Amino acid sequence: MTSSLYYHNSFNRDRIVQILESDKDTGEALSVLFRLEGFQTHVSRTLTQFLVQLDRRLPDVIIMNMQVDREDTLPTVVRIKSMRMGTPVFMLADTQNIDGAVEAMKIGAADVVTKPIDTENLVRAVREVLRQDVHIGAVQSGYHRPVEVRGFNQLTPRERQVLQLITNGQSNKEAGRELGISPRTIEVHRSRVMEKLGARNTADLVRIVLTS
Repeated sequence: MTSSLYYHNSFNRDRIVQILESDKDTGEALSVLFRLEGFQTHVSRTLTQFLVQLDRRLPDVIIMNMQVDREDTLPTVVRIKSMRMGTPVFMLADTQNIDGAVEAMKIGAADVVTKPIDTENLVRAVREVLRQDVHIGAVQSGYHRPVEVRGFNQLTPRERQVLQLITNGQSNKEAGRELGISPRTIEVHRSRVMEKLGARNTADLVRIVLTS
């Protein structure tokens, strides 16, 4: 356990998680959570503070509430994605909001986490995204060639889960039940997986995975 914790802390120590959350207790709890994992953190409680901090230093991961002081933050996600920084953005939802979650993923959010936050899954997802970034960076630097399906490294942790269930033959409803999300959300993930892997339909998607 100690060696594992040391590995994670060494891996994360130069990485910044920027948090935008107007609820003070939630923001502080997330900051403590990621600091214990070895990350540096910065918490903003207003959109203005967040944007100022974003200009000062590029974070490795962004975690932001879908609404801050009753202001929709989805336009901010669009702005971040338009900057092509490659920074993954995880969205927090105070309540179950299927339409909002679907819209957030359409514009590029890595995932939408509904409160109460499953902190273990959130930390795992952040680690996975950062590991993917390291792998992609090494490939682009010419150190080795990827052996996975073309485009696989672009998939978020949730998209990988959906891909696994799809290739196992599960329907949107069955996959949604297993992951605890709606069939409509599964469909959005499925569409993004197909786009990233260059699949024209589900049968094509399965073929690409099986022949890789």
